[in-house]
Amino acid sequence: MHGRARDPARMDEVFFGPFRRMLRASLVTPLPGAQWTGIATRIAERLLETKAVDAVLTMAPDPNDRWRPVPVLVTDPAGMAHCRGMRMGYAPLLALLEPAREKGFRRLAIIGIPCQVYALRALEQELGFEKLYVIGTPCSDNTTTERFHEFLALLAEDPDTITYLEFRADYHVELRFTDGRTKAIPFLMLPISKLPPDFFPMTCRTCVDYTNVLADITVGYMGGQGEQWLLVRNGRGEELLAMLGDEIRTAEPGSAGKRKGPVTGFMKNTARAAGGLPLRGMPNWARPLVGWLMPRVGPRGLEFARARVEMKAIETVLHLRRRYPKRVRNMVPDHVWALVKPYGLTRE
Repeated sequence: MHGRARDPARMDEVFFGPFRRMLRASLVTPLPGAQWTGIATRIAERLLETKAVDAVLTMAPDPNDRWRPVPVLVTDPAGMAHCRGMRMGYAPLLALLEPAREKGFRRLAIIGIPCQVYALRALEQELGFEKLYVIGTPCSDNTTTERFHEFLALLAEDPDTITYLEFRADYHVELRFTDGRTKAIPFLMLPISKLPPDFFPMTCRTCVDYTNVLADITVGYMGGQGEQWLLVRNGRGEELLAMLGDEIRTAEPGSAGKRKGPVTGFMKNTARAAGGLPLRGMPNWARPLVGWLMPRVGPRGLEFARARVEMKAIETVLHLRRRYPKRVRNMVPDHVWALVKPYGLTRE
């Protein structure tokens, strides 16, 4: 999709895939109700405003459940406001590709997570769209919407009033409520041990594309240090970013802290887990202290993003070896072995 493979001379491409530019970014005027500042939403709006595309294929909330994703084709720029924010659960985004073609749409933009984008790229030539823009968001793990409601119930006494949830780069989960309250929970204080072993499916726990490598532009947060993080991957990605003009403020990404310790600890926990989620051996009294320290001394910015990608790579190898050892050869790409090698995991 980008005309070349990952360049091993640019080490960050081993982590994040091919890119032309990486940026820390935010909209000068954040969109109300956006998950961060609304960059992905605003790009889609601009595509529709300038008539660069006939429609945007993305997710909207189910009318009966704000957390359940439903695929939609948006043709009016104002309709993108309804699609802002994060939803959790499985949804057949690409099921609307053929209806889009039947409606006569020839130029399409798609906002999707990595597994959706992989399938899209496999179908792209067959579909024959005149123009296709792909705005990718990073993804780590997914679950059913029903299971996600169970998770919300562990985070608050009034889970039905939660309107927003985000895993932030400062090692906290942020919640917002209908009455305007906010709540920040340190990662280490999350009730992970109370989740069932199959909360995340094996497909997610063995995913090797956190950063949506086949998108034209990836819009995430991991390397943003409180802002958004953009990976402009090809010429179409440059076009998408240029559409924002002076509406967006950009800077070079920062990097701080060391990832080796946290990633090593994650690997040990994952190896100890009996086929389920990582076990946490830290005593409860120490968790608030470590939760306070991590945003100050732990990996931040690009180092945080590298740490998270390494964790996903380690998780992939360990879970496949435990559950599907015969599939390791075909399911673990070369660059993943390069990521896990410093932690003692090598091809057997």
